[in-house]
Amino acid sequence: MKVIWDPKARQGRNHVANYIHWQFGTKQKDKFLLEVRKTIKILKSHPNIGSIDPLFDDRPKTYRSVIINGLSKMVYFIEGETIYIAAFWDTRREPKKQAEQAK
Repeated sequence: MKVIWDPKARQGRNHVANYIHWQFGTKQKDKFLLEVRKTIKILKSHPNIGSIDPLFDDRPKTYRSVIINGLSKMVYFIEGETIYIAAFWDTRREPKKQAEQAK
């Protein structure tokens, strides 16, 4: 399967990575980014592994999400043979507001 990142989702991932770097250092940031890559690899083989996300019930597509490192949420949907990463945010932030910003 192919993976396409929405620019805002990529920006969200980078924001979380920069925060981790600022708070905990390069080693922890690299560990986080490795976890993201591993999660993407798993999704390519098992795209329905994520939970259906109720924050996106009002959308025509089925959005799923996975939690990364216990504090970050990656939201995606599937069309054909493509996984679209629609949103990525720190779970400590207001979830409804974050969901509204995702496509």
